[in-house]
Amino acid sequence: MQTDPLADFLTTIRNASRTAKTEVRVAWSRMRSDVAHVLKNEGYVLEVEKISDKATPGKPELRVKLRGTGKTRSITQITRVSKPGRRQYVGADEIPRVLGGMGISVVSTPRGVMAGHQARKQKLGGELLLTVY
Repeated sequence: MQTDPLADFLTTIRNASRTAKTEVRVAWSRMRSDVAHVLKNEGYVLEVEKISDKATPGKPELRVKLRGTGKTRSITQITRVSKPGRRQYVGADEIPRVLGGMGISVVSTPRGVMAGHQARKQKLGGELLLTVY
């Protein structure tokens, strides 16, 4: 049983990035898919794909290809901010700038999961899911 599937997904990405893996496969969920697509749009990930295997019907996987390897990896730190035991909600003007704009924060807003700078531009607040740089 997983208590925090998003944190497990981020840990998988963090470990793969540190060990110079090129891709990660995890069980598909909408939240994981949305976060992966935000990372792709911001340039931290090369490709995101939902894979439905005919051998295991009804259990799709999410394949994420990471950008960079070794010392030139694109994700050096990825941190879960809002946790199941303590949710972190922020207003549009409270969304943090990560490393002075060099990193991103990911926010779950009423209009979907998006990067912090997009939520700030659209004047949307929500749950601060994670920070990446």
